This record gives sequence, structure tokens and C-alpha cells, in this order.
Amino acid sequence: MKTLFLATAAVAALLAAPAAAQNVGSIGLTYANTEVSYDGDDADSDAWAVDGTVAMPAFGDWTVTLDGAVTRSDTFGEDAESLSGAVHLTKMISSDLRAGGFVAADDAGIDLAWTVGAEVQKYMGNATLSGSLAYTTLDSFGADLDAWTIGGEAAYYVMPNVRLSAALSYSDLEFMDESEDALTYGVAGEYEFASTPISIRAGYSRTDFADIEADTWTIGLRYNFGGGMQARERAGANLPGATGLLNLLGGAS
Repeated sequence: MKTLFLATAAVAALLAAPAAAQNVGSIGLTYANTEVSYDGDDADSDAWAVDGTVAMPAFGDWTVTLDGAVTRSDTFGEDAESLSGAVHLTKMISSDLRAGGFVAADDAGIDLAWTVGAEVQKYMGNATLSGSLAYTTLDSFGADLDAWTIGGEAAYYVMPNVRLSAALSYSDLEFMDESEDALTYGVAGEYEFASTPISIRAGYSRTDFADIEADTWTIGLRYNFGGGMQARERAGANLPGATGLLNLLGGAS
């Protein structure tokens, strides 16, 4: 609990100064329930995550985005805490196209996983298309895990305060001279209450990995600063990264 408190305080401290400077971002609290099926056996996992994101204009058309999260989970009767963070550097190539790269670290509930990648977002009226390509490496139990992940998301704003999305990612993993594929797909919706900076989000995702099937349901609250949901996204505070693989490894939300 002490670790969770300190990590939560660190996320808050990271976002405090940028929020005061009227940059764009959000702070969220999410609950997730995952049902895992393997070889005829089923198991449940529950997790709570506190996360924060802030996008800050850097120079010219460049933007720096910082992400941070702390997760506490109960899996197979065992409690675990994990931390994750990412730094993104993106540029507005044109008035409706953002592209750049990121570096992320996630302890994945086991050992530290490092991810580097490229990402892009295309803004089209009420729609946003996002994509990323990433490489992840993890040294666990004396063996290396290496993975390439490609993913995409299509989001549509039914109204400025109602966002619906669908996402898909594919990972190719190599571990101890064995190669496996993982496919993650899901849908989500977010609603921002009128005249408030508070939004509620719910989602479902499924991961198929080797003989493992994992179904995850999430629900959460989010506080937005510097603008609403669509403004947050178009300012670079909702970038794709490589979340499909990090969720598979047991990372945050």
C-alpha cells in the first residue's frame, strides 16, 4: 500500500505543474476485471489503476506528451503493484496529421519492459484514426522476450462529449527460442458530463495468445484539464503507444 501511495503521489506531482500552466491532459481512475481461460481452466483478475497524461507544446509544431500510471492487481489470489510511464515527441505534419515516436517503460508486474516505437494520428472532422508500430524487450527469469506490435484505433465523436472507438493490435513475440502471436481487439465508449471536466469510460477487450484467452471489462472516471475530450486528443494527450502488448504483459489499464 505504501508503494501504491508513493507512486500515486508521483503521478500527481508530475501533472501538477503542467496543469497549472493550462496544458492539456487528464487524470483517471480505472477498474478492470479480466477473465483468463487456459487449457479448460478459468481464473479472474481484478485491477485498479491511477493514470495521468499531459501534452505540452515544445517548440514550433512539436509536442511533448508524458504518461504515467500505477496499477494494483489481484491475480490468482496474489496482490501485485506495477508502474509504467512513457515520453512521446510528436509533430503536426499538417493541420490534421500528427506523427512522432515514444519511449515507454513498464515493470509489467514482473520485470522491466522497455518499448520504443512510432505513432501517427489523423484527424478528420468528428473522427480520429490512430496507429503505432513498436518494439518491446523484456529480460525475465534470465531469458529475453522480444516483440513487435502493430496496432490501430478508429474513434468517432457522436457529439463533442461522446466518443466511441474500436481498436486492434497484433504482436509477434519471441521467448526462449519460441515464437507466438497475440491478437488484441476491443471497443470503448467515453461520455463527458455537460459543463464539467469529468468523463466516464467503459470498454471491453479480448486477447488471444497461444492457448490463452483473456476477456477484460473496464470502467473508469477521468478528469480532463485544458479542454474537453476532443481537444485533449487533438492536442496530443491521447496517443496510441503500444498498449495492446503492455496489457498482455500485465501493465497498467
